[in-house]
Amino acid sequence: MFYIHRTSCISAQQTFSAPMLHKLVESIGNKMFVLEPGYEQIPSNVLRRMGKAVRMGVGAAMLLLNDITPDGIIIGTANGGMEDCIKFLNQIINYEEGILTPGNFVQSTPNSIAAQVSMLSSNKGYNITHVHRGLAFENAIIDTGMLVNEFPANQYLLGGVDEISAYNYNIDRLAGWHKKEPMNSSQLFSINSTGCIAGEGAAMFLVNGNPDGALARLKGIKILHTESADNLGDELKKFLMYQLMPGEKIDLFLSGENGDNRYVKYSDACEAILDAAVTVARFKHMTGEFATVSAISLWLCCQVISSQDLPLHMVKQQSATKKYQKVLIYNNYKSLQHSFMLVEGGLLS
Repeated sequence: MFYIHRTSCISAQQTFSAPMLHKLVESIGNKMFVLEPGYEQIPSNVLRRMGKAVRMGVGAAMLLLNDITPDGIIIGTANGGMEDCIKFLNQIINYEEGILTPGNFVQSTPNSIAAQVSMLSSNKGYNITHVHRGLAFENAIIDTGMLVNEFPANQYLLGGVDEISAYNYNIDRLAGWHKKEPMNSSQLFSINSTGCIAGEGAAMFLVNGNPDGALARLKGIKILHTESADNLGDELKKFLMYQLMPGEKIDLFLSGENGDNRYVKYSDACEAILDAAVTVARFKHMTGEFATVSAISLWLCCQVISSQDLPLHMVKQQSATKKYQKVLIYNNYKSLQHSFMLVEGGLLS
């Protein structure tokens, strides 16, 4: 599909600028808030008007654009600036539809992130935001892949962003998606209960069709809607048969298991398809659960491939070889939306 040349990430771990992945930063009150940097790339007069989702997305993006003007900006988000949207709606009530502050409205629309990146980098190219709940980032990937296939010499900024808003958190908690009991994220996979830990974050990628100097290659992606673990396993078999040559195997399975005991069946169905010697790792104790967390998983994948270093706290099952060149990423959002991504390293020019 395309080659990944630069990456940046703002998450609940130390991932921005100088990543430190071996030290696990734990959750606070069943929420994993991002560790926000100083945002030196954003002018202070602009920064103070930004909502959190916009700050995260723009901050991660501008780190990659110091000397490059991409031919397109493609962002995936489920909610955009939902917190600012609620603030604006509250203003309508409080001011009785009188004179309202436009800032919250401007920052609340989902395409605000891509728009702000475009304005700050003076970019007049292709600009789009995909809003598809748990498959928003995956749809952004598919869009980017089609563009790179048509224009392989062009460069594109691809990203995924979402924040923890009070509105979404409370709705999801009432619906049973979040843990009821207080717990640390390090306990996520050891406590047998329903629900997950809420998360947020932003990850950005500079991609094109040129293998020279690339960190990794995103070879293929598959998205599907299903509540059947058997169907999921069948689709994974088809995906791997299509993507891998005879005799090729996966080195690392990066699982989107989120600590909700109702949905372990999905990750188990995927693991059952793979060779027993494949290393299995998990990442949502580092990020929490949110709709575009797959963007963070792709960033983590690039880090592991380029460094050949997998933090011990991520490991569920370790193979003897400890070689990570072909990585399969699986993500599941609210038991219905699923995605697979196959990422390669080590074969690049």
